[in-house]
Amino acid sequence: MVRSEVIIEERVEGSELRRLSQVGFLVPDTNDLAHKSRVATRIYQEYGAVTELPAALEAKMQAATAQRKRRKVTEEDQPSDPKLRQIVGTLAESSNAERTSQALTVRPRGNGAAPNANGPTPQRNTPSSALVRKDTVKQVKPEWHAPWKVFRVISGHMGWVRSVAMDPDNKFFVTGAADRTIKLWDLASGTLKLTLTGHISAVRGLAISPRHPYLFSCGEDKTVKCWDLETNKVIRHYHGHLSGVYALDLHPTLDVLATGGRDASVRIWDMRTRANIHVLSGHKGTCASVKCQEADPQILSGSLDSTIRMYDLAAGKTMGVLTHHKKGVRALATHPKEFTFASGSSQSIKQWKCPEGAFMQNFEGHNAIVNTLSVNEDNVLFSGGDDGTTAFFDWKTGHKFQSVNSVAQPGSLDAEAGIMCSTFDRTGLRLITGESDKTIKIWKQDDSATEDTNPLDWKPTLGRQKF
Repeated sequence: MVRSEVIIEERVEGSELRRLSQVGFLVPDTNDLAHKSRVATRIYQEYGAVTELPAALEAKMQAATAQRKRRKVTEEDQPSDPKLRQIVGTLAESSNAERTSQALTVRPRGNGAAPNANGPTPQRNTPSSALVRKDTVKQVKPEWHAPWKVFRVISGHMGWVRSVAMDPDNKFFVTGAADRTIKLWDLASGTLKLTLTGHISAVRGLAISPRHPYLFSCGEDKTVKCWDLETNKVIRHYHGHLSGVYALDLHPTLDVLATGGRDASVRIWDMRTRANIHVLSGHKGTCASVKCQEADPQILSGSLDSTIRMYDLAAGKTMGVLTHHKKGVRALATHPKEFTFASGSSQSIKQWKCPEGAFMQNFEGHNAIVNTLSVNEDNVLFSGGDDGTTAFFDWKTGHKFQSVNSVAQPGSLDAEAGIMCSTFDRTGLRLITGESDKTIKIWKQDDSATEDTNPLDWKPTLGRQKF
């Protein structure tokens, strides 16, 4: 072959360079052939052992090939560079073969149908972005409870009754009111036994120690007092709160006291030395309710910043924050047997599971500002509203089986029918409520009621959890 003087280079399909001389002879490029040979040898050495695909992958590739053939792609959608076109085509094929469509269209039954086109989806507990309806929750039939009624009204306070506590021996109960006094009442007869004076403002919290003859009280005068019930005198003061103290509770096993108030902090006190052990911070509003329990989280607090905080008493730190409520949390109630608790705010009562604070269910039907919650061992939850409405719920299912409007005593305004505090006695058969008409009402179950005279008014619905 004769080498020509002028050589024109032209690129043809397959990336092969050929040289065209003026006399018309084709001269192959030896460098390109050697590169192809090296690449082929290297591919065979690395992938020669896996040249045959598994059966499942080969079927997947065939399905992708068939889908590619059905798909019409115009030349405008293709890149101009042949190499880039091949790369984009390969990526598009692999993604189209594995990607599921999220088009908002009605899909046919059979292959490609919606997950629950032929019935409820079997994977209802797995995370999914599908816009399909999940299984309906089968509701449990609630337990029948006898209706409650007021059988005694006690008057004696000169102000709103803001707090109530029960004697561990179930013989008497104490109430604190806005008239700055604490009164002890006999549970059986309802007669006044003792009046304690010492606070200079409304008494907002009371607790009686089950292991000591002590009564603890707190009020809007920033003070926390310890009363000796044998001498009926104040023996200790706990100083530290910067504003009014609204809630108080005793730890069931430790000699410590928890208080919360308008300074947005929960303080833990040593009962005997009066030392302020912890200042549990984190709330951004008034602490309206505090509860202590034996196991972690040992301290629960509800605040008017609409959050519930769970504290680790040993570390003095927050274990978790519950933010489901939209309004201030004014009431907390722990179940005497289960490791659960309830919280109440305006038109919302929720049940939680300890220790992680998992949401369990809503108690629906009490459309008022819930000031107080109480629960007994018979799984009856009582909620008292700021407008005088009450509601009784079944603890297990959240079913409201009774709703009663409290009647203000004669001479009071209708607006003074609000229920400020409540507690069950140790047997759970008596409910004591303190109200803003300055009276104390004692409730009991209707002994003559049966399932025939008071049937359960319950209809199962689609049980969807709402937060």
